[in-house]
This record gives sequence, structure tokens and C-alpha cells, in this order.
Amino acid sequence: QVQLVESGGGLAQPGGSLRLSCAASGRIFTIHSMDWYRQAPGKQRELVAGFTTGSRLMFADSVKGRFTVSRDNAKNTVYHEMNSLKPEDTAVYYCHVQARTADSVIGDYWGQGTQVTVSS
Repeated sequence: QVQLVESGGGLAQPGGSLRLSCAASGRIFTIHSMDWYRQAPGKQRELVAGFTTGSRLMFADSVKGRFTVSRDNAKNTVYHEMNSLKPEDTAVYYCHVQARTADSVIGDYWGQGTQVTVSS
């Protein structure tokens, strides 16, 4: 099994910044992707940014130029720096990992979710 622990988030003013982190642990053999999704009230969960399969870095059009993602492979941790925040960035942010475990099972794992609120 793989466990994900998220940290960061909270309240920011428009134009402000927040940083999220997600640490993966457990019987991990390889990590195929580490990325961030978000879900705003009444909306579907959407992919925001991250390292997709093959370690390709991607960003949703709505966050390009404002959000960055970095990764520490030694710690199985992904960081999400959110700058120039807008009220429409308000959502619960979820870390997602697709990994192969030590017993060769490939699965999708989710963090517990962390609230990001952008408001003046």
C-alpha cells in the first residue's frame, strides 16, 4: 500500500502565494506519476499540474505561468508552488500518485485533500 500525506494550503489573498507538499510512503517500487488535482464546490475534480507518466511536466491552461511543481525523488515528495492566486483557485487540492508497489501492483492513490481559499 501507498500512503500520501499532504501539507500546506490555507487562506491567501488574491495575488498571494501558497505552497503544498505531498509525501508518498509505503511499499513503493516505482512512481509513475505525481500530480495535483482540485475540486471546487459544485464542480468536477480537475487535473491542475504535476509530473505525468514519463515524468512529463504539465499544467492546466488556467494555471500556466502562475503555478510551479517540483519533485524530490529521494523523498518521494512533490511540491506545488501557487503564485498570483485568484479567487477561482479556491478548491480542495488533492495529491495523486500512480505507483507500482513492491508486489508489482499498479494503483492510483489519493491524498486526504487540503483546502485552499483565496479571498480578500
